This record gives sequence, structure tokens and C-alpha cells, in this order.
Amino acid sequence: MNGSNLLTDTPELYELRFPDPGFTAARWAESVLRAYGAGADLLDLGCGTGRDAAWLHRAAGRTVTGLDSSEVMIEHARARHPGPAYHVGDMRTFRLPGRFDAVLCLDSALLYCHTNDDLDALCGRLRHHLRAGGLLVAEMRNGAFFLGRTELLDTPRTDTVIRDGTTFTSRTTLRIDHPAQLLCRTRTWTSDDGAPAVTQHSAWRLLFPQELRYLLAANGFTVLALYDRPGPRTDPCWADGAPAADTADDDRLHVVARLDAPTGKRS
Repeated sequence: MNGSNLLTDTPELYELRFPDPGFTAARWAESVLRAYGAGADLLDLGCGTGRDAAWLHRAAGRTVTGLDSSEVMIEHARARHPGPAYHVGDMRTFRLPGRFDAVLCLDSALLYCHTNDDLDALCGRLRHHLRAGGLLVAEMRNGAFFLGRTELLDTPRTDTVIRDGTTFTSRTTLRIDHPAQLLCRTRTWTSDDGAPAVTQHSAWRLLFPQELRYLLAANGFTVLALYDRPGPRTDPCWADGAPAADTADDDRLHVVARLDAPTGKRS
């Protein structure tokens, strides 16, 4: 095993580790896009393996463009989940031709923007690429969940996945960097094929609901919905027709926001 991130560098393993045979994430996204009247042109920002983008393109009939910072993920998406137009790029600096009716940002991809400057840069890219009235639909970790809650922190979680006869075992620990407002993950992979262990580090910015509202409003968006459950990664999981409820008790946050008018900030 090698590479800076085993799952990112091995998309097939990523899809085995995080299976979604019913395309729940994509179906949740489509239900939100449809409920808020989004047009057909969709940008999947942080599209990863392309699994969700391809479903939205194929099954929902949308014209989908996918963007991810991982060249390996994009190569996998083009080969295994064709249909959308895929691009490699940084969500803080990307430039694509045309504008979109909606931008989708699943599985905390937005939270890889760690600093306020990163978040402002992302919002500038959203303003540049969305049509007036366009939607942002995002799903992410909920910073408010970790106010006094520690059950997800500091205790290693072990998971296994089998690929081509090799068993891969991950041992994952989460901790909070309070000054930076980051949820930090340390994950060590071992396998039964004799390969050396690999330890990887990553982090997500923790945003609180009111902080997210302020960020979006400052960048010309009106928040139409902001709630914690249900969603594609909550327990219980989203099912078609399930109403949104802000229970303040889940570690996931879901937001729908509309781009209204320019704010005067440069994009």
C-alpha cells in the first residue's frame, strides 16, 4: 500500500468501503433539487468517484459536470461512471465554461476549505459559476453537534473491507483542533498481504449553523433550508418523502441556499 491517501488513490476501494447500492446520496440530492425547482445544469463539486454525478446524469436526466481535486478519482469517474463532463480542479480557484442552475457539494466536501479565506474563495467561485437564482445544495458535518458531545472523538473505530482477496483494516480516530475549528482524522490502514501500514491525516472545518448562515448571506445567498436530519448519512437515513427536521441532535448538516444578487465582492 502506498500513496498519500489510500482511499483517494484507490477509488475502487473507496466505493467498497463506502457502498451506496441504492444511490441514496444522489436520490436525496435529486429530491432537494426537484423540491426547490432547480434547472437541469448541475455542478457536482467534490464529485469523488463520480458515482453520484453519473446517477444524477443518467437516472435524473440532468446535465452534470463533476469537479474533484484528485486526478485518480476523475480518471476512475470517466472510466467507470461515464456521462458527466469531469474536470480536475481546486474548489477555491476553479474556472469552468458556462454557468449552472445548481451546485451540489456532498459528504463534507465543502469543509475541506479550512480557513475563512478558503471559504470566501469558494463562495466567490460559486457566485461566478451559478446563474442568478441558482441553488447551492450541501451536506456536511455539523459543528454544533460537537458542542459538549464527545462520543465520536478520541476513541478508535475499526472497519474492514475486502478487495481482490485482500482484507484491508482501517483504525480511525477523530479529535478536534479547537483554535483552528477543525475536526481532525487520523486513519491507519493495515492489510493481510504483508504490505506496511499506512497512516494518513485529514481534517474538515467545523461550521456551526449560524456561522454557515452568516457566511452564505455575506456572499449573496438566501438560506432556504438548514437542518440536521434526515439525510443520506444520518441515522435513521433519509427515505423518499421524509420531511426535514432540525432536531439539533445529529452530526450532519444539510443546507439549501439560493444565489440572489451580487454582493460587490470580486469573484
